[in-house]
Amino acid sequence: MSAESERALRDSLPTQLLIDGRWTDAASRATFPVYDPATGLAIAEIADASADDGIRALDAAVAAQDAWAATSPRERSDILRRAFDLVQQRREDLALVMTLEMGKPLAEARGEVAYGGEFLRWFSEEAVRIAGRYGLNPEGTGRVVVSQRPVGPCLFITPWNFPLAMATRKIAPALAAGCTVVIKPPELTPLTTLLFAQLLQDAGLPAGVVNVVTTTRSGELSAPIIADPRLRKLSFTGSTPVGKKLIAQAAEGVLRVSMELGGNAPFVVFGDADLDRAVDGAMAAKFRNIGQACTAANRFIVHTSIADEFARRITERVSAMTIGRGTDETVQIGPLIDQRAVAKADELVTDALDRGARLLTGGRAIAGPGTFYAPTVVADVAAGSAILREEIFGPVLAIATFEDEDEAVRLANDTEYGLVSYVFTQDLARGHRMIDRLETGMMGLNVGVVSNAAAPFGGVKQSGVGREGGLEGIHEFLSTKYTLIPVA
Repeated sequence: MSAESERALRDSLPTQLLIDGRWTDAASRATFPVYDPATGLAIAEIADASADDGIRALDAAVAAQDAWAATSPRERSDILRRAFDLVQQRREDLALVMTLEMGKPLAEARGEVAYGGEFLRWFSEEAVRIAGRYGLNPEGTGRVVVSQRPVGPCLFITPWNFPLAMATRKIAPALAAGCTVVIKPPELTPLTTLLFAQLLQDAGLPAGVVNVVTTTRSGELSAPIIADPRLRKLSFTGSTPVGKKLIAQAAEGVLRVSMELGGNAPFVVFGDADLDRAVDGAMAAKFRNIGQACTAANRFIVHTSIADEFARRITERVSAMTIGRGTDETVQIGPLIDQRAVAKADELVTDALDRGARLLTGGRAIAGPGTFYAPTVVADVAAGSAILREEIFGPVLAIATFEDEDEAVRLANDTEYGLVSYVFTQDLARGHRMIDRLETGMMGLNVGVVSNAAAPFGGVKQSGVGREGGLEGIHEFLSTKYTLIPVA
């Protein structure tokens, strides 16, 4: 990727707020820089919205709500389909923007464009399938009509690690259902969302239906929007502590909420597993997005009979991974998002080693420029180690062992989180038992990546409430209305 092409793309990106169909500066004219984590250099300066700017965005969403809800399902579908086509046409630009502002390798960024785009295509098809029901009540005295209506104006707060997919996964079902949107993208990676919003405009989305406010003061901006009685839905993806605070704020107005929060995914490998398949699955489940994913495998729970061989094969693969700036097509591991992420990974590895774990490869920060941490494998991780309790969010694979199925289940469920789990076994009956016994909202059986636009994404316990994607995703943005019509 040439420096000239990078510069040309950066110069073409929108950097203002999008409110009521117009690109505009923050009222205060304040801006903030966006950095490339691979170099530490600023790549753009964008508008820094205030609370007043947030309310202006909500005003626009409220003003557009009735007209957007009244558009035909086919019209909403067509706009989403055109947006999907535009995302495919601009896939290289979107991928490069994600690599520049987030650090993921270009191959993975292209994968996110494909994955994120699918939510536009999926919900363009679901927009025309919103259904109700009609029938005689049991007493025979009236006709029951059940219909679905859009919830109303929504606030979306998205994370930095999948900047396109997190925006499309929320915006697409909202638009399909007839809801308007205010979205606050992350401070660290806002450029992808701004470019996507521009593509929505190009697809013919009416003014005010999607509004984008970027800010360095997330809580200050979001609190008055959440407190405004005109808002009817809040959707957040991020950490559990922040999600709890937002749920408490939303309770005051009895808002509908969708929360996709933290994870601590177990990756369970039984003694009868196909080891080649398990290692491939482990590499995908752990090192996708440099380990910075809520679905990343966090705890590798491996049967004692195969633990040494699993560790040997994994270490061989991890030791060979190439590290560098993601714009290099040969790179497999890019930078972590910032220095705090590097420090956290290092602290977790150090704690595990202090408790007796063995370092098989990696285990160190890499000198800058950029915020890199070497892909790492630690084995024989002891119970009580912080790395088994906390979400790593980095390229660190931690292996613990178990003796029997009951112990595997106990270890896997020993967490307040329940987003996703991974199980590798060739015993079909055991696989079905694990589906029933593991306390997670999603599970991969002999596969290391589960996300798909056609499937419901979400967790249980402190990993959140609600689902995104699948047949279930659009219902997060619909209210059920029952009407009784007396029999004449």
